[in-house]
Amino acid sequence: MAKKTTRLLIVMVLLAGVGYLVLWVRQHGFSALEKPSRFEQFLARHARKIATPSGARELKNPYPASTENLASAREHFAEHCASCHGFDGRGNTVIGRNLYPKAPDMTDAQTQNLTDGELYYIIHNGVRFTGMPAWGGEDSPEEIWNLVTFIRHLPGITAEEIQRMQEAAEAGSHAE
Repeated sequence: MAKKTTRLLIVMVLLAGVGYLVLWVRQHGFSALEKPSRFEQFLARHARKIATPSGARELKNPYPASTENLASAREHFAEHCASCHGFDGRGNTVIGRNLYPKAPDMTDAQTQNLTDGELYYIIHNGVRFTGMPAWGGEDSPEEIWNLVTFIRHLPGITAEEIQRMQEAAEAGSHAE
């Protein structure tokens, strides 16, 4: 009898929660203009952790942080990532600001504290229900690992590097 009462109570709480969610959505909608609530931010961070296999967290970048690898990744980032994340990695672009959730600041501790494997997994597989696409079908593992190296470099990126990225992106857009 106690099990039946417990189950009934759980079902009632779940139904009440769903009912509240339906009423809230009808009142507020799903606008991307609003800033995600703290609860949504908490859920998104934890969903990303749950969705990243533990084996991926343990992966180490097999490519050295050489000048050549950084230059290649800088160019790749400028061409493929900067439209959302910005040349400086802070996400302050028209697209990055208007995504929901907004494009993360790649220089922020929350990103920099991710393991190399987590960053690789995110770039390779994307993140559902965000604007982050999966690049594993487009980019080679070496390109993705070099992007991980570049993301680690972003907190110390120089104005000269940003200028080179902007010029490369402009040259690329004129070539198309």
